[in-house]
Amino acid sequence: KYTKFSIFYYWINSLGQKTSIYSRSENVAIPSGKENKTATISYDHRIMPLENTSSTGTYYCEVKWKDIQKMGKGVFVLARGTGYIQTSYGWEILITVTALLVALSITATGLLLWKRK
Repeated sequence: KYTKFSIFYYWINSLGQKTSIYSRSENVAIPSGKENKTATISYDHRIMPLENTSSTGTYYCEVKWKDIQKMGKGVFVLARGTGYIQTSYGWEILITVTALLVALSITATGLLLWKRK
């Protein structure tokens, strides 16, 4: 009963429209001695590079047997036109801290020289 099933991959865009990506049917043979036991089989599907920002949406996998269907929780994918750029503030922080220390050093030196007179 559970050895024949179909796998469906699809995505739902921001407007709620469902678009089919890929589907396939499976017929899994049960090895001797494994009858009436729970089994897990992994199936991977690679989505080709997204062509444009309209590919943004939630991607799902669904499995259907004759009388049962199970759907995954989905994975949200945000497609950007320019790609993701890691922002780094390392140099800005280093320059700011250095400038602050220089200003404090000059102020402290000035105060010491002024107090000496």
